[in-house]
Amino acid sequence: MTRALLIIDIQQDYFAGGRHPLVGPEEAAAQASRLLSAWRERGEPVVHVQHIWDAPDAAFFRPGTPGVEIHPSVAPLPGEVLVTKENPNSFLETGLDGRLRALAAGTDEPVELVELVVVGMMSSMCVDATVRAASDLGYTVTVAHDACAAPDLEFGGALVPGAQVHAAFMAALDGSYAAVVSTEELLAG
Repeated sequence: MTRALLIIDIQQDYFAGGRHPLVGPEEAAAQASRLLSAWRERGEPVVHVQHIWDAPDAAFFRPGTPGVEIHPSVAPLPGEVLVTKENPNSFLETGLDGRLRALAAGTDEPVELVELVVVGMMSSMCVDATVRAASDLGYTVTVAHDACAAPDLEFGGALVPGAQVHAAFMAALDGSYAAVVSTEELLAG
C-alpha cells in the first residue's frame, strides 16, 4: 500500500503573533515535523497543503502576508508536492485526489489502495473536512492527533477551550472516518 503524509495548513497565522492563533500550534508543529522527518528518511511521499484566502474580507492567510507562509518546521523541500486551496476540504477544487493517485500509480499496488496520514491545522475545520472527504473517496486515513491543533471557539455564549474542541473532533473522526493515533504510535509502527 502506498502511504503519503498529508500536512494541512501549518501556516504562520496560526502561531503566536499571527492573525488567528490556535491553542498549542507549536507542539502540534513539532510532532508534524517529527513525522515529516521520518517520511523523508524512508522516501515516502509527502504532500503539503497551503490555504490561501484571497478575498477582500479575508481575516487571515492573505496572499503576500507573512501569515500565509508555511511554518519553517514543516516547509516543503524542492520536489515535494504543494497543493494550494481556498476551501476547508483540501480535495475541493484542488486536484489533490489526482496527485495522490498519481503517487500510488508508480507501485505494483492497485491505485485505490492509498493510505493517508494526516496532520495539520485546524482540527475543527480543514483537518476534519479533509479527513471526511478522504474517507468518502476511499482512502484509508490515519490522523496523528498530537500533530493537529484547534482554536478556542464560542457557541451559544459559551467559550469552548481549544483542547476540548480538538478532543471532540478527534473523537468524532476516530473509528468512523480514520484511525486516530499519536505520533509516537505512528513512528513505532
